[in-house]
Amino acid sequence: MKYTILHTEFYRERAQPGMLVVGSDSHTCSSGGVGCLAIGLGAADVALPLVTGETWFQVPETINIRLVGAPKPGIGGKDVILYILQVLKRNTIASDRIVEFTGPALRHLSPDTRFAVSNMTTELGGITGIFMPDDTTHEFINRRKLARHKSHTTNFRPDADAEYAAVHEIDLTHVGSFIARYPNPDDVVSVTEEEGMEFNGCFIGACTTTEEDLILGALVMEQAMKRGSKPTAKGKRKVVPGSMPILYRLSELGLCDIYEDAGFEIGIPGCSYCVGMSADQAAPGEVWISSQNRNFENRMGKGSIGHLASAATVAASSFEMKLVDPSDLLAAIDLSRWQKLTTPSMHSDAPSPKSDVIYVEPCGCDYHRASSQTQKQIEQSRLDKDGRKQTKAVQGRVQILGDFVNTDAVRVYFPYVREVPELMVVFKLAPAEFLIGMKNNMDAGMRCLVHTHPKFRERAQQGFNIVVGGKGFGCGSSREQAKPFEESDIFDQSFFQGAVSSITMEDESFFQFADDGVSISIDLNSRIIDVAGKTFGFKLSEMESEIFQFGGIASAFGVFGNKLLEAITPSKLPPGYKQDKAEQPDKRLQW
Repeated sequence: MKYTILHTEFYRERAQPGMLVVGSDSHTCSSGGVGCLAIGLGAADVALPLVTGETWFQVPETINIRLVGAPKPGIGGKDVILYILQVLKRNTIASDRIVEFTGPALRHLSPDTRFAVSNMTTELGGITGIFMPDDTTHEFINRRKLARHKSHTTNFRPDADAEYAAVHEIDLTHVGSFIARYPNPDDVVSVTEEEGMEFNGCFIGACTTTEEDLILGALVMEQAMKRGSKPTAKGKRKVVPGSMPILYRLSELGLCDIYEDAGFEIGIPGCSYCVGMSADQAAPGEVWISSQNRNFENRMGKGSIGHLASAATVAASSFEMKLVDPSDLLAAIDLSRWQKLTTPSMHSDAPSPKSDVIYVEPCGCDYHRASSQTQKQIEQSRLDKDGRKQTKAVQGRVQILGDFVNTDAVRVYFPYVREVPELMVVFKLAPAEFLIGMKNNMDAGMRCLVHTHPKFRERAQQGFNIVVGGKGFGCGSSREQAKPFEESDIFDQSFFQGAVSSITMEDESFFQFADDGVSISIDLNSRIIDVAGKTFGFKLSEMESEIFQFGGIASAFGVFGNKLLEAITPSKLPPGYKQDKAEQPDKRLQW
Protein backbone atom coordinates (compact mmCIF):
# COMPACT_ATOMS: atom_id res chain seq x y z
CA MET A 1 0.00 0.00 0.00
CA LYS A 2 1.24 3.47 -0.82
CA TYR A 3 1.49 5.59 2.32
CA THR A 4 2.27 9.02 0.92
CA ILE A 5 3.61 11.13 -1.88
CA LEU A 6 7.10 11.94 -0.61
CA HIS A 7 6.59 15.69 -0.30
CA THR A 8 3.27 15.46 1.57
CA GLU A 9 4.10 13.67 4.83
CA PHE A 10 7.71 14.80 4.83
CA TYR A 11 6.40 18.35 5.10
CA ARG A 12 3.65 17.50 7.57
CA GLU A 13 5.72 15.30 9.91
CA ARG A 14 9.44 15.63 9.20
CA ALA A 15 10.69 18.96 7.82
CA GLN A 16 11.78 21.53 10.39
CA PRO A 17 12.87 25.17 10.08
CA GLY A 18 16.55 25.65 9.37
CA MET A 19 17.10 22.28 7.74
CA LEU A 20 18.88 21.80 4.43
CA VAL A 21 16.72 19.33 2.48
CA VAL A 22 17.66 17.71 -0.82
CA GLY A 23 15.51 15.34 -2.84
CA SER A 24 15.46 13.88 -6.32
CA ASP A 25 12.43 15.84 -7.50
CA SER A 26 11.91 19.52 -8.23
CA HIS A 27 8.90 19.69 -5.89
CA THR A 28 11.22 19.03 -2.96
CA CYS A 29 10.92 22.82 -2.61
CA SER A 30 7.53 22.22 -0.93
CA SER A 31 9.27 22.02 2.46
CA GLY A 32 10.29 25.65 2.11
CA GLY A 33 6.86 26.36 3.57
CA VAL A 34 8.28 25.74 7.06
CA GLY A 35 11.54 27.61 6.54
CA CYS A 36 13.72 24.82 5.10
CA LEU A 37 16.17 25.38 2.30
CA ALA A 38 14.68 22.54 0.28
CA ILE A 39 16.10 21.89 -3.18
CA GLY A 40 15.41 19.31 -5.86
CA LEU A 41 18.49 17.67 -7.36
CA GLY A 42 19.38 14.77 -9.62
CA ALA A 43 19.71 11.25 -8.27
CA ALA A 44 23.52 11.41 -8.29
CA ASP A 45 23.38 14.65 -6.30
CA VAL A 46 21.09 13.06 -3.72
CA ALA A 47 23.18 9.89 -3.52
CA LEU A 48 26.26 11.92 -2.52
CA PRO A 49 24.85 13.27 0.79
CA LEU A 50 23.23 9.91 1.50
CA VAL A 51 26.68 8.32 1.47
CA THR A 52 28.90 11.12 2.76
CA GLY A 53 26.54 13.34 4.73
CA GLU A 54 27.75 16.31 2.67
CA THR A 55 26.87 18.10 -0.54
CA TRP A 56 27.79 21.29 -2.37
CA PHE A 57 25.96 24.16 -4.04
CA GLN A 58 26.68 27.21 -6.08
CA VAL A 59 24.95 29.93 -4.07
CA PRO A 60 22.23 31.51 -6.24
CA GLU A 61 20.67 34.95 -6.11
CA THR A 62 17.53 35.54 -4.05
CA ILE A 63 14.40 37.53 -4.86
CA ASN A 64 11.81 38.75 -2.39
CA ILE A 65 8.10 38.37 -3.10
CA ARG A 66 6.44 40.50 -0.46
CA LEU A 67 2.85 39.47 0.24
CA VAL A 68 0.37 42.08 1.47
CA GLY A 69 -3.38 42.15 2.00
CA ALA A 70 -5.57 39.20 2.94
CA PRO A 71 -7.08 36.53 0.65
CA LYS A 72 -10.84 36.02 0.59
CA PRO A 73 -12.31 33.07 2.55
CA GLY A 74 -11.92 29.86 0.56
CA ILE A 75 -8.92 31.11 -1.40
CA GLY A 76 -5.97 28.81 -0.78
CA GLY A 77 -2.39 28.36 -1.84
CA LYS A 78 -3.18 27.14 -5.35
CA ASP A 79 -4.96 30.33 -6.37
CA VAL A 80 -2.30 32.43 -4.62
CA ILE A 81 0.55 30.88 -6.62
CA LEU A 82 -1.50 31.00 -9.84
CA TYR A 83 -1.96 34.73 -9.28
CA ILE A 84 1.78 35.16 -8.72
CA LEU A 85 2.39 33.25 -11.96
CA GLN A 86 -0.09 35.51 -13.74
CA VAL A 87 1.62 38.67 -12.49
CA LEU A 88 5.30 37.71 -12.68
CA LYS A 89 5.22 35.00 -15.37
CA ARG A 90 7.25 31.84 -15.51
CA ASN A 91 11.04 31.72 -15.98
CA THR A 92 11.47 35.47 -15.62
CA ILE A 93 12.60 37.19 -12.42
CA ALA A 94 12.47 33.94 -10.43
CA SER A 95 14.47 31.88 -12.92
CA ASP A 96 17.42 30.08 -11.29
CA ARG A 97 16.92 32.02 -8.06
CA ILE A 98 15.67 31.33 -4.56
CA VAL A 99 12.29 32.93 -3.91
CA GLU A 100 11.78 34.29 -0.40
CA PHE A 101 8.16 34.96 0.58
CA THR A 102 7.80 37.72 3.17
CA GLY A 103 5.36 40.44 4.20
CA PRO A 104 2.46 41.13 6.57
CA ALA A 105 0.09 38.80 4.68
CA LEU A 106 1.99 35.75 5.96
CA ARG A 107 -0.12 35.83 9.11
CA HIS A 108 -3.14 34.93 6.97
CA LEU A 109 -1.48 31.93 5.32
CA SER A 110 -1.85 28.49 6.87
CA PRO A 111 0.90 25.83 6.71
CA ASP A 112 -1.05 24.10 3.92
CA THR A 113 -1.25 27.35 1.94
CA ARG A 114 2.48 27.91 2.35
CA PHE A 115 3.14 24.34 1.22
CA ALA A 116 1.19 24.85 -2.02
CA VAL A 117 2.92 28.16 -2.77
CA SER A 118 6.37 26.71 -2.11
CA ASN A 119 5.47 23.58 -4.08
CA MET A 120 4.78 25.52 -7.26
CA THR A 121 7.75 27.87 -6.95
CA THR A 122 9.45 25.51 -9.37
CA GLU A 123 6.70 26.25 -11.92
CA LEU A 124 7.55 29.91 -11.42
CA GLY A 125 11.10 29.02 -12.45
CA GLY A 126 12.67 29.30 -9.01
CA ILE A 127 15.16 26.89 -7.50
CA THR A 128 13.11 26.85 -4.32
CA GLY A 129 10.67 28.92 -2.30
CA ILE A 130 11.10 29.67 1.38
CA PHE A 131 8.92 31.24 4.06
CA MET A 132 10.44 32.76 7.17
CA PRO A 133 9.31 30.65 10.16
CA ASP A 134 6.88 32.50 12.42
CA ASP A 135 4.20 31.81 15.04
CA THR A 136 2.16 29.80 12.53
CA THR A 137 5.18 27.63 11.77
CA HIS A 138 6.02 27.27 15.44
CA GLU A 139 2.53 26.01 16.28
CA PHE A 140 2.48 23.67 13.27
CA ILE A 141 5.78 22.04 14.23
CA ASN A 142 5.15 21.81 17.97
CA ARG A 143 1.85 19.96 17.60
CA ARG A 144 3.61 16.95 16.07
CA LYS A 145 3.47 13.69 17.98
CA LEU A 146 7.14 12.63 17.85
CA ALA A 147 9.70 14.72 19.71
CA ARG A 148 12.50 14.04 17.24
CA HIS A 149 10.49 15.72 14.49
CA LYS A 150 10.11 18.99 16.40
CA SER A 151 13.28 19.28 18.48
CA HIS A 152 15.76 20.23 15.72
CA THR A 153 14.21 23.56 14.77
CA THR A 154 16.52 26.47 13.99
CA ASN A 155 14.77 29.70 13.03
CA PHE A 156 16.49 32.03 10.59
CA ARG A 157 15.21 35.34 9.25
CA PRO A 158 16.54 37.83 6.72
CA ASP A 159 18.50 40.82 7.96
CA ALA A 160 16.62 44.10 8.01
CA ASP A 161 19.00 45.44 5.35
CA ALA A 162 19.09 42.25 3.26
CA GLU A 163 19.73 42.87 -0.42
CA TYR A 164 17.79 41.01 -3.11
CA ALA A 165 18.21 40.61 -6.84
CA ALA A 166 14.62 41.87 -7.13
CA VAL A 167 11.67 42.71 -4.88
CA HIS A 168 8.03 42.39 -5.96
CA GLU A 169 4.86 43.10 -3.99
CA ILE A 170 1.79 40.89 -4.44
CA ASP A 171 -1.57 42.03 -3.03
CA LEU A 172 -3.56 38.98 -1.97
CA THR A 173 -6.84 40.90 -1.96
CA HIS A 174 -6.76 40.54 -5.76
CA VAL A 175 -6.58 36.75 -5.65
CA GLY A 176 -9.69 34.97 -6.89
CA SER A 177 -10.46 31.65 -8.54
CA PHE A 178 -8.13 31.14 -11.50
CA ILE A 179 -7.44 28.65 -14.26
CA ALA A 180 -4.05 28.09 -15.90
CA ARG A 181 -4.70 27.18 -19.50
CA TYR A 182 -2.88 24.33 -21.23
CA PRO A 183 0.05 24.05 -21.75
CA ASN A 184 1.52 26.89 -19.65
CA PRO A 185 1.27 27.27 -15.85
CA ASP A 186 1.50 31.04 -16.24
CA ASP A 187 -1.29 31.41 -18.83
CA VAL A 188 -3.57 32.30 -15.93
CA VAL A 189 -6.96 33.98 -16.24
CA SER A 190 -10.00 34.34 -14.01
CA VAL A 191 -12.34 31.34 -14.10
CA THR A 192 -15.08 33.71 -15.23
CA GLU A 193 -13.23 34.34 -18.51
CA GLU A 194 -13.46 30.68 -19.50
CA GLU A 195 -16.68 29.73 -17.70
CA GLY A 196 -18.54 27.01 -19.58
CA MET A 197 -15.39 25.32 -20.97
CA GLU A 198 -16.20 21.61 -21.34
CA PHE A 199 -14.16 18.75 -19.91
CA ASN A 200 -13.81 15.00 -20.27
CA GLY A 201 -12.38 14.57 -16.79
CA CYS A 202 -11.89 16.18 -13.38
CA PHE A 203 -8.94 15.33 -11.14
CA ILE A 204 -8.37 16.49 -7.56
CA GLY A 205 -5.03 15.38 -6.17
CA ALA A 206 -1.21 15.34 -6.52
CA CYS A 207 1.26 16.72 -4.01
CA THR A 208 0.25 20.36 -4.42
CA THR A 209 -3.35 19.58 -3.33
CA THR A 210 -3.27 19.75 0.47
CA GLU A 211 -5.61 18.42 3.13
CA GLU A 212 -7.26 21.84 3.37
CA ASP A 213 -7.85 21.83 -0.38
CA LEU A 214 -9.45 18.38 -0.27
CA ILE A 215 -11.73 19.41 2.61
CA LEU A 216 -12.74 22.58 0.81
CA GLY A 217 -13.46 20.64 -2.38
CA ALA A 218 -15.83 18.37 -0.46
CA LEU A 219 -17.61 21.33 1.17
CA VAL A 220 -18.05 23.01 -2.24
CA MET A 221 -19.66 19.86 -3.64
CA GLU A 222 -21.82 19.54 -0.53
CA GLN A 223 -23.20 23.03 -1.13
CA ALA A 224 -23.75 22.27 -4.81
CA MET A 225 -25.69 19.09 -4.01
CA LYS A 226 -27.82 20.95 -1.47
CA ARG A 227 -28.85 23.15 -4.39
CA GLY A 228 -29.85 20.12 -6.42
CA SER A 229 -26.73 19.53 -8.49
CA LYS A 230 -26.11 15.97 -9.60
CA PRO A 231 -23.10 14.54 -11.42
CA THR A 232 -23.71 14.04 -15.11
CA ALA A 233 -22.94 10.64 -16.59
CA LYS A 234 -20.39 12.28 -18.87
CA GLY A 235 -16.68 12.13 -18.06
CA LYS A 236 -14.40 10.76 -15.38
CA ARG A 237 -13.87 12.02 -11.85
CA LYS A 238 -11.08 11.01 -9.50
CA VAL A 239 -9.74 12.28 -6.20
CA VAL A 240 -6.39 11.07 -4.85
CA PRO A 241 -5.27 12.35 -1.41
CA GLY A 242 -1.56 12.94 -0.92
CA SER A 243 -1.20 10.49 1.97
CA MET A 244 -3.00 7.83 3.98
CA PRO A 245 -3.29 10.10 7.06
CA ILE A 246 -5.16 12.63 4.90
CA LEU A 247 -7.37 9.90 3.43
CA TYR A 248 -8.16 8.58 6.92
CA ARG A 249 -9.09 12.07 8.11
CA LEU A 250 -11.38 12.67 5.14
CA SER A 251 -13.07 9.38 5.94
CA GLU A 252 -13.42 10.23 9.64
CA LEU A 253 -15.03 13.54 8.75
CA GLY A 254 -17.49 11.88 6.38
CA LEU A 255 -16.07 13.80 3.43
CA CYS A 256 -15.22 10.68 1.43
CA ASP A 257 -18.97 10.04 1.25
CA ILE A 258 -19.46 13.48 -0.29
CA TYR A 259 -16.86 12.77 -2.95
CA GLU A 260 -18.48 9.45 -3.78
CA ASP A 261 -21.96 10.99 -3.89
CA ALA A 262 -20.59 13.54 -6.35
CA GLY A 263 -19.38 10.74 -8.63
CA PHE A 264 -15.70 10.69 -7.70
CA GLU A 265 -13.59 7.56 -7.53
CA ILE A 266 -11.26 7.72 -4.52
CA GLY A 267 -7.74 6.50 -5.26
CA ILE A 268 -4.89 5.46 -3.00
CA PRO A 269 -2.20 8.08 -2.35
CA GLY A 270 0.08 8.76 -5.29
CA CYS A 271 0.79 11.13 -8.15
CA SER A 272 -1.96 9.60 -10.33
CA TYR A 273 -2.90 11.73 -13.35
CA CYS A 274 -0.24 14.31 -12.50
CA VAL A 275 2.43 12.15 -14.14
CA GLY A 276 0.18 10.20 -16.52
CA MET A 277 2.50 7.21 -16.66
CA SER A 278 0.66 4.26 -15.10
CA ALA A 279 -2.99 3.26 -14.78
CA ASP A 280 -4.26 6.83 -14.43
CA GLN A 281 -3.78 8.45 -17.83
CA ALA A 282 -5.94 10.87 -19.77
CA ALA A 283 -6.62 9.59 -23.28
CA PRO A 284 -5.43 11.39 -26.43
CA GLY A 285 -7.67 14.36 -27.16
CA GLU A 286 -9.31 14.38 -23.73
CA VAL A 287 -9.61 17.72 -21.94
CA TRP A 288 -9.21 17.70 -18.16
CA ILE A 289 -9.29 20.20 -15.34
CA SER A 290 -6.96 19.30 -12.49
CA SER A 291 -5.72 20.61 -9.16
CA GLN A 292 -2.20 19.31 -9.88
CA ASN A 293 0.80 21.57 -10.42
CA ARG A 294 1.77 21.09 -14.08
CA ASN A 295 -0.12 21.31 -17.34
CA PHE A 296 2.70 20.72 -19.81
CA GLU A 297 2.21 18.78 -23.03
CA ASN A 298 1.60 15.05 -22.46
CA ARG A 299 1.75 15.55 -18.67
CA MET A 300 -1.55 13.77 -17.94
CA GLY A 301 -1.20 11.33 -20.83
CA LYS A 302 0.03 11.40 -24.39
CA GLY A 303 -2.04 13.78 -26.51
CA SER A 304 -4.23 14.93 -23.62
CA ILE A 305 -4.99 18.51 -22.59
CA GLY A 306 -4.89 19.56 -18.95
CA HIS A 307 -5.86 22.88 -17.35
CA LEU A 308 -4.93 23.81 -13.76
CA ALA A 309 -7.20 25.16 -11.05
CA SER A 310 -7.85 24.88 -7.32
CA ALA A 311 -9.61 21.87 -5.81
CA ALA A 312 -12.62 24.12 -5.15
CA THR A 313 -12.87 25.09 -8.82
CA VAL A 314 -12.46 21.49 -10.00
CA ALA A 315 -15.13 20.37 -7.51
CA ALA A 316 -17.62 23.02 -8.65
CA SER A 317 -16.96 22.13 -12.30
CA SER A 318 -17.33 18.38 -11.86
CA PHE A 319 -21.14 18.12 -11.89
CA GLU A 320 -21.75 19.25 -15.47
CA MET A 321 -18.17 18.76 -16.65
CA LYS A 322 -18.09 22.47 -17.44
CA LEU A 323 -15.94 25.18 -15.87
CA VAL A 324 -17.82 26.88 -13.03
CA ASP A 325 -16.80 29.79 -10.81
CA PRO A 326 -16.97 28.40 -7.24
CA SER A 327 -17.35 31.82 -5.59
CA ASP A 328 -21.06 31.47 -4.71
CA LEU A 329 -20.54 27.98 -3.32
CA LEU A 330 -17.54 29.13 -1.28
CA ALA A 331 -19.58 32.02 0.15
CA ALA A 332 -22.26 29.56 1.29
CA ILE A 333 -19.87 27.48 3.40
CA ASP A 334 -20.13 27.90 7.17
CA LEU A 335 -16.78 29.45 8.08
CA SER A 336 -16.87 28.19 11.65
CA ARG A 337 -17.33 24.63 10.39
CA TRP A 338 -14.57 25.15 7.84
CA GLN A 339 -12.16 26.33 10.54
CA LYS A 340 -13.02 23.38 12.74
CA LEU A 341 -12.50 20.84 9.95
CA THR A 342 -9.19 22.30 8.84
CA THR A 343 -7.47 21.73 12.18
CA PRO A 344 -4.58 19.52 11.00
CA SER A 345 -5.22 15.85 11.63
CA MET A 346 -1.66 15.29 12.83
CA HIS A 347 -2.20 17.62 15.77
CA SER A 348 -2.68 16.36 19.25
CA ASP A 349 -5.72 17.32 21.32
CA ALA A 350 -3.55 19.24 23.74
CA PRO A 351 -3.37 23.00 23.22
CA SER A 352 -0.17 24.34 21.73
CA PRO A 353 2.26 26.10 24.03
CA LYS A 354 2.50 29.84 23.69
CA SER A 355 4.62 30.67 20.68
CA ASP A 356 8.10 31.86 21.49
CA VAL A 357 9.96 32.00 18.19
CA ILE A 358 13.66 32.65 18.71
CA TYR A 359 15.75 33.58 15.68
CA VAL A 360 19.45 32.83 15.48
CA GLU A 361 22.32 33.94 13.27
CA PRO A 362 23.88 31.38 10.90
CA CYS A 363 26.99 29.83 12.41
CA GLY A 364 30.36 29.29 10.76
CA CYS A 365 31.32 25.97 9.24
CA ASP A 366 34.05 23.66 10.38
CA TYR A 367 37.15 24.04 8.24
CA HIS A 368 38.90 20.97 6.93
CA ARG A 369 42.15 21.01 5.02
CA ALA A 370 43.03 18.06 2.85
CA SER A 371 45.93 15.97 4.14
CA SER A 372 49.28 16.01 2.37
CA GLN A 373 48.59 12.49 1.09
CA THR A 374 45.26 13.64 -0.34
CA GLN A 375 46.90 16.67 -1.94
CA LYS A 376 49.45 14.36 -3.53
CA GLN A 377 46.66 12.21 -4.96
CA ILE A 378 45.01 15.29 -6.43
CA GLU A 379 48.21 16.48 -8.09
CA GLN A 380 48.97 13.01 -9.46
CA SER A 381 45.49 12.76 -10.99
CA ARG A 382 46.18 15.85 -13.10
CA LEU A 383 49.08 14.14 -14.90
CA ASP A 384 48.97 11.71 -17.80
CA LYS A 385 50.94 8.44 -17.92
CA ASP A 386 54.07 10.34 -19.03
CA GLY A 387 53.86 12.73 -16.10
CA ARG A 388 52.60 15.67 -18.14
CA LYS A 389 49.54 17.75 -17.31
CA GLN A 390 46.48 16.26 -18.94
CA THR A 391 44.61 18.31 -21.51
CA LYS A 392 40.84 18.24 -21.52
CA ALA A 393 39.43 19.34 -24.85
CA VAL A 394 36.15 18.90 -26.65
CA GLN A 395 35.79 19.22 -30.41
CA GLY A 396 32.83 18.82 -32.68
CA ARG A 397 29.98 20.64 -34.36
CA VAL A 398 27.20 22.69 -32.81
CA GLN A 399 23.65 21.42 -32.49
CA ILE A 400 21.18 24.14 -31.44
CA LEU A 401 18.29 23.13 -29.15
CA GLY A 402 16.79 26.48 -28.16
CA ASP A 403 15.16 28.00 -25.07
CA PHE A 404 13.16 26.33 -22.29
CA VAL A 405 13.39 22.75 -23.48
CA ASN A 406 11.31 21.11 -20.76
CA THR A 407 12.19 17.79 -19.17
CA ASP A 408 8.55 16.85 -18.65
CA ALA A 409 8.37 16.56 -22.42
CA VAL A 410 11.89 15.19 -22.75
CA ARG A 411 12.29 13.29 -19.48
CA VAL A 412 16.02 13.11 -18.84
CA TYR A 413 18.37 10.19 -18.29
CA PHE A 414 21.96 10.89 -17.57
CA PRO A 415 24.08 8.29 -19.37
CA TYR A 416 26.50 9.76 -21.84
CA VAL A 417 28.96 8.57 -24.48
CA ARG A 418 32.56 9.48 -23.78
CA GLU A 419 35.41 8.89 -26.20
CA VAL A 420 39.06 9.51 -25.51
CA PRO A 421 41.06 11.55 -26.46
CA GLU A 422 37.99 13.40 -27.70
CA LEU A 423 35.08 13.90 -25.35
CA MET A 424 31.82 13.29 -27.15
CA VAL A 425 28.68 13.81 -25.14
CA VAL A 426 25.34 12.46 -26.27
CA PHE A 427 22.53 13.38 -23.90
CA LYS A 428 19.82 10.74 -23.67
CA LEU A 429 16.56 12.43 -22.88
CA ALA A 430 13.37 10.41 -23.23
CA PRO A 431 9.74 11.46 -22.68
CA ALA A 432 7.93 10.11 -19.62
CA GLU A 433 5.59 7.97 -21.72
CA PHE A 434 8.54 5.67 -22.54
CA LEU A 435 9.71 5.18 -18.94
CA ILE A 436 7.76 1.98 -18.42
CA GLY A 437 9.36 -0.79 -20.42
CA MET A 438 12.68 0.97 -20.82
CA LYS A 439 15.35 -1.60 -20.00
CA ASN A 440 18.68 0.08 -20.61
CA ASN A 441 20.50 3.19 -21.77
CA MET A 442 20.14 2.16 -25.39
CA ASP A 443 16.35 2.22 -25.02
CA ALA A 444 16.59 5.71 -23.53
CA GLY A 445 18.90 6.88 -26.29
CA MET A 446 16.56 5.61 -28.99
CA ARG A 447 13.86 7.96 -27.69
CA CYS A 448 16.08 10.93 -26.91
CA LEU A 449 14.22 14.17 -27.70
CA VAL A 450 11.90 12.20 -29.97
CA HIS A 451 9.07 14.74 -29.74
CA THR A 452 10.88 18.06 -29.51
CA HIS A 453 13.91 17.34 -31.74
CA PRO A 454 13.28 14.14 -33.70
CA LYS A 455 16.51 14.46 -35.72
CA PHE A 456 18.70 15.03 -32.66
CA ARG A 457 19.93 11.43 -32.36
CA GLU A 458 20.80 11.06 -36.02
CA ARG A 459 22.64 14.38 -36.08
CA ALA A 460 24.57 13.53 -32.88
CA GLN A 461 25.86 10.39 -34.56
CA GLN A 462 26.91 12.50 -37.54
CA GLY A 463 29.15 14.62 -35.31
CA PHE A 464 26.82 17.38 -34.14
CA ASN A 465 27.92 16.58 -30.61
CA ILE A 466 28.16 19.97 -28.89
CA VAL A 467 24.76 21.04 -27.62
CA VAL A 468 24.12 24.78 -27.44
CA GLY A 469 20.95 25.50 -25.54
CA GLY A 470 19.21 28.70 -24.56
CA LYS A 471 17.54 30.05 -21.48
CA GLY A 472 15.96 27.60 -19.06
CA PHE A 473 17.07 24.51 -20.94
CA GLY A 474 16.29 21.41 -18.90
CA CYS A 475 13.60 22.95 -16.67
CA GLY A 476 11.12 20.45 -15.24
CA SER A 477 11.04 17.55 -12.80
CA SER A 478 14.30 15.85 -13.60
CA ARG A 479 17.43 17.46 -12.26
CA GLU A 480 19.94 15.15 -13.95
CA GLN A 481 19.55 17.04 -17.12
CA ALA A 482 21.29 18.67 -20.03
CA LYS A 483 21.93 22.33 -19.38
CA PRO A 484 22.59 25.22 -21.74
CA PHE A 485 25.73 27.12 -22.55
CA GLU A 486 23.80 29.99 -20.98
CA GLU A 487 22.13 30.83 -17.67
CA SER A 488 23.82 28.32 -15.40
CA ASP A 489 22.03 27.55 -12.14
CA ILE A 490 22.38 25.35 -9.12
CA PHE A 491 21.49 22.26 -11.11
CA ASP A 492 24.53 22.58 -13.33
CA GLN A 493 26.24 20.44 -10.73
CA SER A 494 24.26 17.45 -12.02
CA PHE A 495 26.53 17.51 -15.01
CA PHE A 496 29.75 17.61 -13.13
CA GLN A 497 28.61 14.79 -10.86
CA GLY A 498 28.79 12.65 -14.00
CA ALA A 499 31.81 14.38 -15.57
CA VAL A 500 29.78 16.06 -18.29
CA SER A 501 30.74 19.66 -18.85
CA SER A 502 28.13 22.42 -18.85
CA ILE A 503 29.34 25.91 -19.58
CA THR A 504 27.72 29.29 -19.03
CA MET A 505 28.50 31.87 -21.70
CA GLU A 506 28.16 35.43 -20.43
CA ASP A 507 29.32 37.02 -23.70
CA GLU A 508 26.12 37.22 -25.75
CA SER A 509 28.10 37.66 -28.97
CA PHE A 510 29.05 33.98 -28.66
CA PHE A 511 25.56 33.01 -29.80
CA GLN A 512 25.96 35.08 -32.95
CA PHE A 513 28.80 32.81 -34.07
CA ALA A 514 27.59 29.49 -32.61
CA ASP A 515 25.32 28.68 -35.54
CA ASP A 516 23.94 25.21 -36.03
CA GLY A 517 26.55 22.96 -37.66
CA VAL A 518 29.56 25.25 -37.13
CA SER A 519 32.82 23.67 -35.90
CA ILE A 520 33.68 24.31 -32.27
CA SER A 521 36.58 23.51 -29.95
CA ILE A 522 36.48 23.79 -26.16
CA ASP A 523 39.64 23.81 -24.03
CA LEU A 524 38.59 23.10 -20.46
CA ASN A 525 42.06 23.78 -19.05
CA SER A 526 42.53 27.25 -20.53
CA ARG A 527 38.79 28.04 -20.40
CA ILE A 528 38.75 29.01 -24.08
CA ILE A 529 36.14 28.23 -26.76
CA ASP A 530 37.02 28.56 -30.44
CA VAL A 531 33.97 28.85 -32.70
CA ALA A 532 33.92 30.00 -36.34
CA GLY A 533 37.42 31.43 -35.95
CA LYS A 534 36.50 33.51 -32.90
CA THR A 535 37.69 32.82 -29.35
CA PHE A 536 35.66 33.29 -26.19
CA GLY A 537 36.57 32.84 -22.55
CA PHE A 538 34.31 31.19 -20.02
CA LYS A 539 34.22 30.57 -16.30
CA LEU A 540 34.44 27.22 -14.58
CA SER A 541 34.62 27.07 -10.80
CA GLU A 542 37.45 25.16 -9.16
CA MET A 543 34.90 22.76 -7.67
CA GLU A 544 33.46 21.99 -11.10
CA SER A 545 36.91 21.67 -12.59
CA GLU A 546 38.06 19.24 -9.90
CA ILE A 547 34.94 17.07 -10.18
CA PHE A 548 35.34 16.91 -13.93
CA GLN A 549 39.06 16.17 -13.57
CA PHE A 550 38.27 13.06 -11.53
CA GLY A 551 35.65 11.82 -13.99
CA GLY A 552 32.65 12.79 -11.86
CA ILE A 553 31.63 12.44 -8.23
CA ALA A 554 31.38 8.65 -8.39
CA SER A 555 34.96 8.33 -9.62
CA ALA A 556 36.20 10.85 -7.06
CA PHE A 557 34.45 8.90 -4.31
CA GLY A 558 36.35 5.80 -5.41
CA VAL A 559 39.59 7.69 -4.75
CA PHE A 560 38.81 9.68 -1.63
CA GLY A 561 35.77 8.02 -0.04
CA ASN A 562 33.84 10.15 2.43
CA LYS A 563 36.55 12.82 2.33
CA LEU A 564 36.00 13.61 -1.34
CA LEU A 565 34.52 17.10 -0.83
CA GLU A 566 37.28 17.93 1.61
CA ALA A 567 39.79 16.78 -0.99
CA ILE A 568 38.45 18.68 -3.98
CA THR A 569 37.16 21.82 -2.28
CA PRO A 570 39.51 24.74 -2.98
CA SER A 571 41.16 26.09 0.16
CA LYS A 572 39.73 29.45 1.14
CA LEU A 573 41.44 29.79 4.50
CA PRO A 574 45.20 29.88 5.20
CA PRO A 575 47.09 26.84 6.52
CA GLY A 576 47.13 26.70 10.29
CA TYR A 577 43.70 28.34 10.57
CA LYS A 578 42.05 27.43 13.86
CA GLN A 579 38.32 27.76 14.14
CA ASP A 580 36.91 29.54 17.13
CA LYS A 581 34.51 27.51 19.23
CA ALA A 582 31.81 30.08 18.62
CA GLU A 583 31.96 29.20 14.94
CA GLN A 584 31.35 25.49 15.42
CA PRO A 585 28.22 24.16 13.67
CA ASP A 586 25.07 24.41 15.75
CA LYS A 587 24.23 20.90 16.98
CA ARG A 588 20.55 21.67 16.50
CA LEU A 589 21.19 21.57 12.76
CA GLN A 590 22.35 17.96 12.98
CA TRP A 591 19.95 15.06 12.66
